[in-house]
Amino acid sequence: MHPMFEQLAAVRLVPVIVINDVSKAVPLAKALYDGGLPCAEITFRTTQAADAIRAIADELPDMLLGAGTVLTTAQVDKAIAAGAKYIVAPGLNPEVVKYCQSLDIPMLPGVCTPSEVEQGLALGLDALKFFPAEAAGGVNMLKSLAGPYGGVKFLPTGGITQKNLKEYLSIKNVFACGGSWMVKDELIAAGEFAKITVLTREAVDIQ
Repeated sequence: MHPMFEQLAAVRLVPVIVINDVSKAVPLAKALYDGGLPCAEITFRTTQAADAIRAIADELPDMLLGAGTVLTTAQVDKAIAAGAKYIVAPGLNPEVVKYCQSLDIPMLPGVCTPSEVEQGLALGLDALKFFPAEAAGGVNMLKSLAGPYGGVKFLPTGGITQKNLKEYLSIKNVFACGGSWMVKDELIAAGEFAKITVLTREAVDIQ
């Protein structure tokens, strides 16, 4: 795996975040950091994503900061310019994968079928996002993929909670998980960063 993903493997859990108010970005990142998770995936689901990434990258340069829900090469450019260190997508778009490779930017495209895994292998990838994890077969599907694709590591996202995190992390082909229960929209909107730190610590303890 790429060294960036090795670092995520050491952390084991990546908070997946939607930022609607850029002023909340840095306090949120600090809350995660204080809770023991020096990483975050800021999704490009809002117009605030790039500004949020830039604010966090400026304030916490050691943060393992990724951009998620990246669908186009233009979004790749915005994310990297803002300070994202890796790119995540819900699906596997060869054009976007190749573009990231041309920039030497690590990328985790999303897959949920054997055919998509093989498409990733054909592009030279050995780490993939498994999405939407629970809807696509969850733990059982990942265990099934481990047989024919033993060299591939997955970061499952989608439906991961404090109740099933440990089970996902116990699978040999899972290097980390993505989750959002500790960074729910309502907690961010209300500025409940102390609560986010507590939830983050609890999540770290689950592992």
